[in-house]
Amino acid sequence: MNRRKFIGSAGLASLATGAVLTVPSVVHAKAKYRWKMVTAWPKNFPGLGTNANLLAKTITAMSGGRISVKVYGAKELVPAFEVFDAVAGGTAEMGHAGAYYWKGKTEAAQFFSAIPFGLTAQEMNAWLYYGGGMELWRELYRPFGLIPATTGNSGVQMAGWFNREIKSADDLKGLKMRIPGLGGEVLRRAGGTPVNMPGGELFTSLQSGALDATEWVGPYNDLAFGFYKVAKYYYYPGWHEPGSTMEAIINAKAFDALPGDLQEIVLTACKAANMDMLSEYTARNNQALDVLVNKHKVKVLPLPDEVLKKLRGISDAVVAELAAKDPMSKKIHASVMQFRDQVMPWSKLSEQAFLRARML
Repeated sequence: MNRRKFIGSAGLASLATGAVLTVPSVVHAKAKYRWKMVTAWPKNFPGLGTNANLLAKTITAMSGGRISVKVYGAKELVPAFEVFDAVAGGTAEMGHAGAYYWKGKTEAAQFFSAIPFGLTAQEMNAWLYYGGGMELWRELYRPFGLIPATTGNSGVQMAGWFNREIKSADDLKGLKMRIPGLGGEVLRRAGGTPVNMPGGELFTSLQSGALDATEWVGPYNDLAFGFYKVAKYYYYPGWHEPGSTMEAIINAKAFDALPGDLQEIVLTACKAANMDMLSEYTARNNQALDVLVNKHKVKVLPLPDEVLKKLRGISDAVVAELAAKDPMSKKIHASVMQFRDQVMPWSKLSEQAFLRARML
């Protein structure tokens, strides 16, 4: 028990000091629980895939090896978009993905990944941990035999890579773009054609012309995929994903079979991984942006205000319609919108005002 307390204390101390989360590579206990984690990301993909690896290693280390978690990238055990079913059915004990992929299972899941013109990463964490969001998320997933937990956030994303300039809202018409979740429905109503496909297929689809545009994450991941080789224009801001939460989904029966201390270790490891991902993206995105602009001469452009205003108007309608679909969606929507309305005045006085002052 003292050893486990020491490991937990060391991990929390590193978080408090802002250090990058590290975990011991060697554990001494024989694993009693052997878990599989399936992900929606390519194996070892920077940020997303590596966060899954970190989460698995952290659980294993903090448990003193009593839980051994093995990670399977997309298609290694199940395809990317079958993670939800695989964990619900017991093929794997954990999954690592984004909740907006599961709108075919329950449309309200989209509220827990990214809402167009919604909450930033900091605001999303605040709603989930201290605004009732996590309780609602667990209530939504309970009928599927799943327990959700946050395991990362990429922060404000980019609007995406385009093979043609976007000068007005008319340029969205006929646009074939990879964009999931609520953002995809907004694009459809703006005249475009949303496509949902795994990240590993995006480069060839842009290259072949099967896609005219794609959003993925931001400079860090986009540089790794080499999108600058097949698309000319890189647009911002990521109106569709202002604070994209990544999820760990846990099979409820497997979780309930754990003793109480191991349950807390699993959930605490998810919180630690959540903080770590946002920290990494904040650091890596600025480095990757410098490479894209100065080495690869990428054209980084803002979406015109006209386009953003049109997308905002459509987004409000799409989100309101989602909220009206069923009582659970209505309850979640009311919670997140109330929190957004409450947090906006403080965000304006703090983050927004400071960033403006820093630019003077």
